[in-house]
Amino acid sequence: MTQTKPDLQGRLALVTGASRGIGYFLAKELAAAGAHVIAVARTVGGLEELDDEIRTAGGEATLVPLDLTDMAGIDRIGGAIHERWGKLDVLVANAGILGVIAPLGHVEAKVFDKVMAINVTGTWRLIRAVDPLLRASDAGRAIILSSGAAHSARAFWGPYAASKAAVEAMARSWADETKNMNLRVNAVNPGATRTAMRALAMPGEDPATLPHPSEVAARILPLASPALTETGLIFDVKQDRFTRYQMPA
Repeated sequence: MTQTKPDLQGRLALVTGASRGIGYFLAKELAAAGAHVIAVARTVGGLEELDDEIRTAGGEATLVPLDLTDMAGIDRIGGAIHERWGKLDVLVANAGILGVIAPLGHVEAKVFDKVMAINVTGTWRLIRAVDPLLRASDAGRAIILSSGAAHSARAFWGPYAASKAAVEAMARSWADETKNMNLRVNAVNPGATRTAMRALAMPGEDPATLPHPSEVAARILPLASPALTETGLIFDVKQDRFTRYQMPA
């Protein structure tokens, strides 16, 4: 896919998990392309640092400190955007947690429930809150962060893999529901990236061998372009192409 930076002047983008990692750098990329960024995350310090960098570069941001287990809070975001702007042009559903790397039978119920609450239910609640706002845009774009774990289903990654498989299924269903509209919905497999989550999952790995999240964010940015035509697909960052995963007949 072409890596031409899209012109997002006058557009509004919502990014969850924006205080660090891929979400942080994608928020910066969106702002540099001209979008006003609504940055959502639990960590206030990370959001303030992001805001400083965006404003120093001449961009604009609105900060929303929020834990995505706060479902009523997610609903309020949708209402606030409607009242202030009346629409949303770009959604980046990036926030997620790993949980634990362990045999399924050893995972505590509270850990499994939290992974599903943030990664799946929180993402669904976010989709529900902003769906009418994205439909109101002349070129709504939804970017849903997934993982290769959704397809590899590696040993000990059960809760995380299951959550990302669910997220991809929701993204594809949503894309099919809106395929005749101006909304385009795609999932993203960012691949192994130099993030805190990756370090937690693979403590013996040399982070210097992995791409920096700023590199990954730059590759994802074109999915926010008003010119994008693809929908219902999975964008593989490492391969730099869209893939359609289909169940065997």
